[in-house]
Amino acid sequence: MKRNANVPVLVGAGIGLAVFLAVALLPALLYGGYAGVLLASGIFGAPVAATFWVRALIVFGMVIGVLSVGSLFAVAGAAAGAAVSALTRVVPEKKDEAKKAA
Repeated sequence: MKRNANVPVLVGAGIGLAVFLAVALLPALLYGGYAGVLLASGIFGAPVAATFWVRALIVFGMVIGVLSVGSLFAVAGAAAGAAVSALTRVVPEKKDEAKKAA
């Protein structure tokens, strides 16, 4: 029986991304947008005006927040899938020569 070793890792990464979408997408957007506002206020001054570049920095912060937290969840899910696969691995049966001879 040939078993593909990547399947549990991919399933774990998929479950991690599903958990990210259910639990962490909104906070990632929120904190990424806040980081973008802080970056924009540091570059353009404290009372931030709604110009194109300020909005672009805020969207950039949101995208970076979502990508970083999403990749964290995907990697953690893949690691959990690999760990579950390693812990539940079944030892393959050895073909006994004694059974063949008999």
